[in-house]
Amino acid sequence: MNEKMKQNAVAFYKMAYEGNPRQATELYVGKEYIQHNPAVANGIEGFIAYFERMKKEYPKKSIEFVRIISENDLVALHTHQVWPDNDQYVTMDFFRFDKDAKIIEHWDSIQQIPKQSANKNTMY
Repeated sequence: MNEKMKQNAVAFYKMAYEGNPRQATELYVGKEYIQHNPAVANGIEGFIAYFERMKKEYPKKSIEFVRIISENDLVALHTHQVWPDNDQYVTMDFFRFDKDAKIIEHWDSIQQIPKQSANKNTMY
């Protein structure tokens, strides 16, 4: 089940991020969707509205999945995102799944990658 949840989390996030959030929710979200990101309205329609707006406003963004970790009914994604003008972010998304490997809850943390660092280590 953990492998299926990991695959579903990546497919869901990639599909929504690349501009098809409605299909992503139809394929990968359960009967409810609890959202903890304060910039996104709770529920499936709030998620769809947010990612449809992101597609219009930032069509040339990209995402790379750096790490995928799962435990029990949770999957964590560690990603590198590049937005217009080489604006880069590191994100950590956490998804909770139901018994059918469908996403039912989401938390995230987003940090802009700084231009300078006190060390030579990447954020990945």
